[in-house]
Amino acid sequence: MIDKKRTEAKEQEKEIVEKTEKEIAEKIANEEKKKEKAIGKAEKKEEKKEKEIVEKVVKKVEKRKEKVEEAEKEIAEKISEEEEKLEKVKEKTEEDEEEEDEEIVEEALKEIGEKNEKPKEKIKKTEKKFGLKKTEAKVNGRDLRISTKQAVAVCDFIRNKDIELAIANLEKVSKIKLAIPMRGEIPHREGNIMSGRYPVKAVNEFIRLLKSLKANAIVNELELEKMKLSCVANIASRPYKRFGNRKFKRTHLEIKLIPRIEK
Repeated sequence: MIDKKRTEAKEQEKEIVEKTEKEIAEKIANEEKKKEKAIGKAEKKEEKKEKEIVEKVVKKVEKRKEKVEEAEKEIAEKISEEEEKLEKVKEKTEEDEEEEDEEIVEEALKEIGEKNEKPKEKIKKTEKKFGLKKTEAKVNGRDLRISTKQAVAVCDFIRNKDIELAIANLEKVSKIKLAIPMRGEIPHREGNIMSGRYPVKAVNEFIRLLKSLKANAIVNELELEKMKLSCVANIASRPYKRFGNRKFKRTHLEIKLIPRIEK
């Protein structure tokens, strides 16, 4: 009987020990689950905070980019405006310099003309005294702002012609009614020529010089009907343009009225 009671007591103790161990294990498992949940919540909160911080930083960077782009646009617009202003200033300075050069040349020519008038008067007086008479008239054009190639073509066009006929033909050219023959790959024109052009600027200079030559011939009492034209065109010294990229066109001209040789 005593042994049975002892065995029953031992079994009861074992059962109690097993129950307590189970309860302790369940408590430990519950506590671990709680800890894991708490850790997961904390990690989620940290991730949310990090995401929010990253989003704020990205927004700030985008705003800065927008500001930088606006500033670059403003700077580009200012630079373009300044470049336009500089170009306008350059154009004005070039025009002013050309006008100043023209004024200086005109003043110099006036001074030269005034100086040359006195010896001409003396020559005329001596011619009247000794009965001398000129047989030809001449006019010179120096550093004219025309193309030498076009001037040579116009010289070939008026050479050995009557001065009045030459002026009339050149006036037609200035009105683009008559073409001047020229060599090269140039389009054909109407008339008895293969190819030609209308060098209006050069023709106007020739008309001015021919009228001056005609006046000189009349003053020297030359018979225009018995005279013919002689013309020579040469290239002049060509000054450089602004910044030295290209050169201006310059030409020397010498036109004479010489007597016709009767055969």
